[in-house]
Amino acid sequence: MKREFSFPSTRVAVALAFVANGLVIGAWAPQIPALADRLELSESRLGLLILVFGLGALAAMPWCGGLIARYGSRRPLVAFAALMPLSLPAVVLAPDFTVAAFAMFGFGALIGGMDVAMNANAVAVERHLDRAIMSSSHGFWSLGGFAGAAAGGFVLQASGALAQSVLAGFIAGLLSLGVARYALRDAPPPAEAVQRARWPLKPLPYLLGLAALLGMIPEGAVLDWAALYLQREHAAGLAQASLAFALFSAAMALMRFSGDAVRDRFGAVATLRASCLVAGVGLVGAGLSPSPELAIAFFALVGLGLANIVPIAFSAAGNQTGLAPGVGMSVATTMGYSGILVAPSAIGFIGEYTGFAPIFVVLALVILLLAIFAPVVSIADRQKPVP
Repeated sequence: MKREFSFPSTRVAVALAFVANGLVIGAWAPQIPALADRLELSESRLGLLILVFGLGALAAMPWCGGLIARYGSRRPLVAFAALMPLSLPAVVLAPDFTVAAFAMFGFGALIGGMDVAMNANAVAVERHLDRAIMSSSHGFWSLGGFAGAAAGGFVLQASGALAQSVLAGFIAGLLSLGVARYALRDAPPPAEAVQRARWPLKPLPYLLGLAALLGMIPEGAVLDWAALYLQREHAAGLAQASLAFALFSAAMALMRFSGDAVRDRFGAVATLRASCLVAGVGLVGAGLSPSPELAIAFFALVGLGLANIVPIAFSAAGNQTGLAPGVGMSVATTMGYSGILVAPSAIGFIGEYTGFAPIFVVLALVILLLAIFAPVVSIADRQKPVP
């Protein structure tokens, strides 16, 4: 396949992919309490649906990694980006728990597969530019998440769940047209073809996956449970509750757009450790806040702290010596996204009995644990040359 690189169009295509994916996820955040009310779900049954969403994503991610190793990231990215906007309306249209479970599995598969492909494409663009773009790419995801959650909560309250989901899907579909037109063609070099479908035997890919996992467990908790936490434990309205993830995403986007420069200046290890400290303080504050307004402010601080953890882990995963970027990225995303997709279902089961306030405090310890083995991400500072 012909290799094509044109800056800034290929960089714009990466940004559009991340915005579209984040927009749909952001629009999903205010849908969660609405879905629980519509289908009369307890926290545990809602947790099961979130688990099914995660299983769909985790099923698609390794498969997508194999497609990337065989075809490059562009073709899977374009395919997933075309189908992903249909996923949220399918969930909203589900009439009962069983149909919702099937819809959630498909929703998770499309979101997860696109996530692997767009991260692999971002690594390919990084290599062509010879500078970091991963944090700013995830900044565009957070920008999309902010728009989807902030506007989505008000649209949902004013026009209903279906109208909100269709509008989010329509906008994401328009963005995906730009992805299809400009995404980088990045066929793997022949030297990587031998080990396309293999899972790596060395430990580094799995340590980087663990780093992504620990960074994404708190992110998934905020996405799936912050709105419900504010509604049920702080008596916040639907629109106000949706601000938790909206401001979390806005703060995350702000930090991610400066994250590449910070990482280039201070290095991946120091940046990761400082990020863990800020996120830990925010999680403790959110769990102990006496008012919804203060809790929302602390959730924004969590966003600032978590912003650069996953981009650093993913950049390191895609730049491992002797490992195809698609394979390394597949390991990191599969492990990492189990934190944002599967762990929150367990949080739902626990939260039904304990409430969510103590859970956010405990999650601070999880993120601080990551600072202990931060040196594994040092490889993110060494970009592979373009073959």
